[in-house]
Amino acid sequence: MRVMTNEPFRVQARPGAKSGVQILTAKGAITFVSSQALVDAALAVTDPKLVIDLTDVPSVDSMAVGALVRTYVHCQKSGRRLVFVGMGPRVQNVLRLTGVDPLFDLYATVAEAEAAIG
Repeated sequence: MRVMTNEPFRVQARPGAKSGVQILTAKGAITFVSSQALVDAALAVTDPKLVIDLTDVPSVDSMAVGALVRTYVHCQKSGRRLVFVGMGPRVQNVLRLTGVDPLFDLYATVAEAEAAIG
């Protein structure tokens, strides 16, 4: 089991190892207060492929679920590919309970995700 601190939420962007891939790394819980920061960061991405790394996200609330769905819809409408990395059991459980888990492609590592999306 991963040990995570209660650090303030932040999102860091970096280019992927392959051209056309942007990686957003989220750290901290995604909540009512922090969910808009994730959406804003995702909407700012212009690359055709987006990997969101949630390895250091210990939990999400209902606003976070909405933020993830909004990000998914935006990527679908704009023709971008969206995948998630490192979703812990608590986060996966919330997505399963809310019924939105089938929307998301999940991978264990950034390298695995980048290989899958080409």
